[in-house]
Amino acid sequence: MCLGIPGQVVGMLEGYGDQLALVDVAGQQRKVNVGMLPDETFAPGDWVIIHMGFVVEKTDEAGADAAMSGLELMGRGQGSEEPP
Repeated sequence: MCLGIPGQVVGMLEGYGDQLALVDVAGQQRKVNVGMLPDETFAPGDWVIIHMGFVVEKTDEAGADAAMSGLELMGRGQGSEEPP
């Protein structure tokens, strides 16, 4: 299992073997490599899961929300609850 961060494709970047996409991740734009999914096509508005700068999965908005919820839950960690 790997941790992935959801993002939304803004557009594809010319050159780079057609393997770079500009993706909005939590309000910041990042360049990510889509080369691990050669059979997929990507367009603005598509949702993806990113790991170590590579798109590892194409998903939908519900999948992106679930991934973000999981990351937020993990970020709370043990002992982060406020005392009663």
